[in-house]
Amino acid sequence: MSDQSLFSRRELVAGLAAATAGAFLQPSAARASEATKVARAARSAATAAGGAYQPKIYTAHEYATVQALVDEIIPKDDKSGSATEAGVPEFMDTMLDLEPNMRTAHRGGLAWLDHESRRRFTKDFVACSTIERHALLDDIAWPAKTKPEFAAGMNWFNAFRDFTATGFFTSEIGVEDIGYMGNLPVMKWEGCPSENYTRLGTSKP
Repeated sequence: MSDQSLFSRRELVAGLAAATAGAFLQPSAARASEATKVARAARSAATAAGGAYQPKIYTAHEYATVQALVDEIIPKDDKSGSATEAGVPEFMDTMLDLEPNMRTAHRGGLAWLDHESRRRFTKDFVACSTIERHALLDDIAWPAKTKPEFAAGMNWFNAFRDFTATGFFTSEIGVEDIGYMGNLPVMKWEGCPSENYTRLGTSKP
């Protein structure tokens, strides 16, 4: 059984109700940028002190669950690092610290994930094998294929996936992954590159 400080019964009911009703609020671009900077500074400070980032909002169990889940969504590949390497869990914890109204539905979804995992596999999500995790996530990852009984989990997970992407693509690793070069001056505009037309199956006018 997971850390009992995760959610009280009343909070669990409220969290599941929020997840059922719809996704938790997504951060604005400005708020996400602020959270990225704050989380990066906190992570750097912890590393410099020889320790690890200490979450402000998540319990230890929730934080471990978030770390596992974001890496299922954005794993490390040949091109870039994983979501945890990009600091996504720190970003999420910081965002919840800045935006308290996101907490109930977000943390309620984490509780739902463990509840469903225990129902199926008699253990929390973080204790599951890769095969078991994927079996559960496959039931909530695709809105068009999701069964009605998993609607709450589907709503929450799809919002969580967007939240993960926001954290990843505002990080240094994520920015490098998409090849963003910043606001560079264009001395001469020559239109869309020819290779992009080729990729789209058409020719440059």
